[in-house]
Amino acid sequence: MSEHPLPPPSAGLGVAQGGTTVNAPLGLFAIFGSTFFQLVGYFMLMPLLLLRLKGDGVSTALAGVFVATGWLGIFAMTPFASAITQRLGRRPSLWLAAFVPVLAITGFLFSDSLALWFVCIFIEGMAAGLRWVLAEAVVAEFSPSHQRGRNVGIFETMVGTTFVLGPLVLAWVGAQSDVALWLALGFTVLGLSWSLLIPRVPAAADAHSARVGLGGVWHALRAHPLIMTVGFVGGFFESGLTSILPLYGLALGLGATLAALLVSASGLGSAIMMLPAGVLADRMSHHPQRRWGDERAARLTLMRACALVTLLATLVIPFVAGTPWLAAPVAFLWGGAGGCLYTLAMIDIGSREEGITLVNSTAVLVLSYTLGGVLAPALGAAALQWAPTIGFPALLLAVAGGGWWLLRRAAPSPSEGTHPG
Repeated sequence: MSEHPLPPPSAGLGVAQGGTTVNAPLGLFAIFGSTFFQLVGYFMLMPLLLLRLKGDGVSTALAGVFVATGWLGIFAMTPFASAITQRLGRRPSLWLAAFVPVLAITGFLFSDSLALWFVCIFIEGMAAGLRWVLAEAVVAEFSPSHQRGRNVGIFETMVGTTFVLGPLVLAWVGAQSDVALWLALGFTVLGLSWSLLIPRVPAAADAHSARVGLGGVWHALRAHPLIMTVGFVGGFFESGLTSILPLYGLALGLGATLAALLVSASGLGSAIMMLPAGVLADRMSHHPQRRWGDERAARLTLMRACALVTLLATLVIPFVAGTPWLAAPVAFLWGGAGGCLYTLAMIDIGSREEGITLVNSTAVLVLSYTLGGVLAPALGAAALQWAPTIGFPALLLAVAGGGWWLLRRAAPSPSEGTHPG
């Protein structure tokens, strides 16, 4: 926490802060809407590019590296999100994050150069990382403590629906259609236009005192190391593994369209499970008899349950090869449990941090989530190509089992208590 006083978490976007009153309904409407359309375009784009690379004869391993490059862009930008926000302000930073992907998709449209595609996906990832951190932090910071789980859950559910809608739109248009890439660009432009509705957001109280950049992220990481475990497992199974589900589907003998729809199964799990997880976190954290312990202990209990679900779903993998229809339920549980892990971690961060300090802590969560997102497609695609029977299940079991074991051993730290109010 910053040594300087911060506005109370329950203040809300509509409350005057620093002499500025924010239009709360318009602000949330703009952030939710712009993020929604931008992500629909993004999750339509990723399986589209992946299937087109495979159609052009690119190896499975290189295709996995391509997907990982987008996550690498997120990973490269995230540590500097607080520095950019401190310099530009939150609203201009969100505008920047919405404009850059339009340029990146234009590169995919007008060039077949694989090298340029790698550059474009890296740049798109950087913009996604900036928006990711800022949008999450704003939603969490201005939520009352007793409704933070619900509000964050609603936002994460909205994000989860884009995992479903993007591939569904792609399946409807057709992965081989020339219209598909233009439609992805259209959604991204709509997200940019919606971003222009974001009203002025007051400067954070610690804008000039909080650590930023790598120093700020390192400080947040040392203060809350458990975030790394939760974020990594969530990123590995919800987003990273989801990115190569089309490859997994092809390896099982599914057609291109059905393989792409496995991404929708994972996204559906996220969309359905994250809001109930957030609401349950609110109720357990504020139980009148403290049945689950303090707020931090209650959230930790839920995180352990989600990690166990991930492990149990992964244990089914050896049976999927003989019964391919099991792939969709497994993907559903991976996406749902992984998304809940991330949601609970974001609620936990928002309960104890504010301002630029919250941006730093959110960056740690996003970095760990992104690390899982980078490693899952790179290692998973290689395992699918060279050791699909043994290597792929072993990789997933190592991550799921390791995450569950670390959370089982974790105990709430006094330094990770919640912010009063």
